[in-house]
Amino acid sequence: MALPACAVRAFEPPRQPERGAPARTTCPRRHSRVEAELAASRPGSVAASVRAGPPRGVSHGFHSRPLLDKPRKASSSLAGAACAPLFALLSRGRRRRMHVLRRRWDLGSLCRVLLTRGLAALGHSLKHVLGAIFSKIFGPLASVGNMDEKSNKLLLALVMLFLFAVIVLQYVCPGTECQLLRLQAFSSPVRDPYRSEDESSARFVPRYNFTRGDLLRKVDFDIKGDDLIVFLHIQKTGGTTFGRHLVRNIQLEQPCECRVGQKKCTCHRPGKRETWLFSRFSTGWSCGLHADWTELTSCVPSVVDGKRDARLRPSRNFHYITILRDPVSRYLSEWRHVQRGATWKASLHVCDGRPPTSEELPSCYTGDDWSGCPLKEFMDCPYNLANNRQVRMLSDLTLVGCYNLSVMPEKQRNKVLLESAKSNLKHMAFFGLTEFQRKTQYLFEKTFNMNFISPFTQYNTTRASSVEINEEIQKRIEGLNFLDMELYSYAKDLFLQRYQFMRQKEHQEARRKRQEQRKFLKGRLLQTHFQSQGQGQSQNPNQNQSQNPNPNANQNLTQNLMQNLTQSSRQKENRESLKQNSGKEQNGNASNGTNDYIGSVEKWR
Repeated sequence: MALPACAVRAFEPPRQPERGAPARTTCPRRHSRVEAELAASRPGSVAASVRAGPPRGVSHGFHSRPLLDKPRKASSSLAGAACAPLFALLSRGRRRRMHVLRRRWDLGSLCRVLLTRGLAALGHSLKHVLGAIFSKIFGPLASVGNMDEKSNKLLLALVMLFLFAVIVLQYVCPGTECQLLRLQAFSSPVRDPYRSEDESSARFVPRYNFTRGDLLRKVDFDIKGDDLIVFLHIQKTGGTTFGRHLVRNIQLEQPCECRVGQKKCTCHRPGKRETWLFSRFSTGWSCGLHADWTELTSCVPSVVDGKRDARLRPSRNFHYITILRDPVSRYLSEWRHVQRGATWKASLHVCDGRPPTSEELPSCYTGDDWSGCPLKEFMDCPYNLANNRQVRMLSDLTLVGCYNLSVMPEKQRNKVLLESAKSNLKHMAFFGLTEFQRKTQYLFEKTFNMNFISPFTQYNTTRASSVEINEEIQKRIEGLNFLDMELYSYAKDLFLQRYQFMRQKEHQEARRKRQEQRKFLKGRLLQTHFQSQGQGQSQNPNQNQSQNPNPNANQNLTQNLMQNLTQSSRQKENRESLKQNSGKEQNGNASNGTNDYIGSVEKWR
């Protein structure tokens, strides 16, 4: 069986191109075309009967002739090679590389052509649209000069101005935060700084019923007199920050003198060499490190007036203040402080005239400190004073036998301590909460009639917040501080009710002042009206008598005017009171609205 000529030529060595034929090139596209032309030019060649062109699956290019119809299927025999193009006689790797290069070249050229033509069409359309717009706008001014040139310059100037504004905006505010803040500022009014400290509503449902005397805390504190403010500083409640506010941030006639390098400041009364503040940063730890309620009530009078004769001692009022904190956060903060080496060994814990014995108050560690202790070990110590510390420091320990646990059963002891702490906290002149710094500032200013220079700052990130605990550990901490949890719930309810009561009272005072101002202005207006009438009657008495034969007409007119003004003022007052006390129970006494809050507590519940 004779082989086809193309198959025989495939096994022969490559022939040299004839004289005059184009040289062999390294370009795959040109090389294949040259090979096809050479094969077609030879007489009697099998390839001469095959149309020169790329093989199956290879594109002709964007400007080439269309593809042929669907070619025949190649057979596996050698006879099928006679129908295959010359491209198939190359090596497999070379065919693959040529195929990829052709496909990339054709796709890239197609994309470039489409992009060029699309941009040209878009520019042409935009030119016509802008020309129509400018012809409509600047048509009346076309006689001034060449409108095309002017419109192009104006368009260029507008585009440059827009780009400059975008660049400046991105430089000043690269993100979307500024835009959002501006939108919020235009869309909503200024928010109450005291309202959203904890992102909760200012109106809450109270759990406890308090009297008006419990809520109205306004101390007649005269800094020039003999009264004294005593700060009870509980560990890890933010007392250090609040203590610095007391000595550095209050507007006083004679501010405290704080020198660099000294922890204590000199806080004297105006014109006297006597302090008005008993705290860590004014008098130091005069009654012991972090003295509790039991120590302060028995120690402060003797420290302040100890050198004076009993008959010469002034009758002072001691106004106790303190700061409370969420028990779980406070407990974790104290644990982190103990980890760093804090011991509070200088605390005296004096109760009933003596400190506790080592049997009554054992230590949780044996070395110099308890630094590096894990949280589990800190919670496992049954004598740890961090457990229910706020209740212990605010209660009267003499009621339960001080630190002697054998005086009464544990359940009864806990109940007495909790009730004592609640009573002392309620009758204190002031207490604040660490979680509500701005409300704490507001209540202190209203209680003592003393204003701070700069507002308090709410710190939401503390050492305690950085401690990650699971739900099981949190429940155990709450169980170890169950008395503090109950006290904090009570204190938070009382604190927020006091805040709302004081805010409502402030609004009522402002409304009363506005009413007085309106009455004063109305009186001035009537007085001016009567004076002008009197002057006119004195100048033309005969003319007034002829025009007004009834002498009581002016008096009746004046009375009607007064009645109308009085009725209108009463209607405005009623509308304001309805707006102020909408949804609340109205009391009988409309002039004194301070009891509106008390009367509406049951309805809120």
